[in-house]
Amino acid sequence: MNTSIDASAPVSAPVVSDAAVLRRLYFARFAFAAVWAALLFASSGELGPLGATLLVIYPLFDAACAVVDVRSAAAIRGSVRGLYVNIALSVLTAAALVAATTSGVPAVLRVWGAWAVTAGLVQLLVGVLRRAAGGQWPMIVSGAISVLAGGSFIAQAAKDDPSLSALAGYAFLGGVFFLISALRLGRADRTNRFPGSAGRTL
Repeated sequence: MNTSIDASAPVSAPVVSDAAVLRRLYFARFAFAAVWAALLFASSGELGPLGATLLVIYPLFDAACAVVDVRSAAAIRGSVRGLYVNIALSVLTAAALVAATTSGVPAVLRVWGAWAVTAGLVQLLVGVLRRAAGGQWPMIVSGAISVLAGGSFIAQAAKDDPSLSALAGYAFLGGVFFLISALRLGRADRTNRFPGSAGRTL
């Protein structure tokens, strides 16, 4: 009996679901946000070398995550366009923050606030478009909160002695929403693979 293996035969590769890719990305975003918030808090919210570096790194990391996200969102109609907008916003924000960090805390808060508003709207829209994928309600709520927080940052910039400390709380809360969404996506992925094992997760 011929037991040889045809090397030209296609080898099936393991299939990774969209939910699994998003879940890993969301876990990574939570971990980054938690560490970033702790480091910014340790800098006492001052615009020193550490604080300035952290401020620029955050939107760059956000842009990198969006690039990874684009690959997993190709099958979800309409959400890729929003992710491209998010990439552009994050890169522009990083560049604007480089200039703002030389002008003082008020300038940083205005730039960060504008980014939080626009990026929050994009996140909310992408979450709505991805509802069928499951686990997106935390992202929708997070986007709405980001819009409100962005407005508050812009308002804080006009006050006496503004601080960057609030940005640490904003980043950590956003990370928590990513964690919640990752957990819900895990449940949705199990439901899709084993129908009837759990209820539908939004």
